[in-house]
Amino acid sequence: QVQLVESGGGLVQPGGSLRLSCAASGNIDSLYSMGWYRQAPGNQRDWVATVHIGDGSTDYTDSVKGRFNISRDNAKNTVYLQMNSLKPEDTAVSYCRAITLRPASAAWGQGTQVTVSS
Repeated sequence: QVQLVESGGGLVQPGGSLRLSCAASGNIDSLYSMGWYRQAPGNQRDWVATVHIGDGSTDYTDSVKGRFNISRDNAKNTVYLQMNSLKPEDTAVSYCRAITLRPASAAWGQGTQVTVSS
């Protein structure tokens, strides 16, 4: 079992930046990937970005490419999402997700609010 704790959300003006953090604990030796999802009011939870723990490779949804950067610090068991050039449509609750292989499982964080507004 993996436990996740997110931090770093808040209110920012359009064009601004925020950095989200997700700290993992528990069965971290079996971590395969960690990622970020977001859910705006009335919408489904959508995938944003993923980083693979082993080789650090990353993937992004098209709407954030060039603006967001996901990275991991294996020594701290923490994944970051640097969000730049934020837009009002980025407003959502952001959730961290971790995938483990042994056993195969998925864990979610509690969510952190990101609000982009002037």
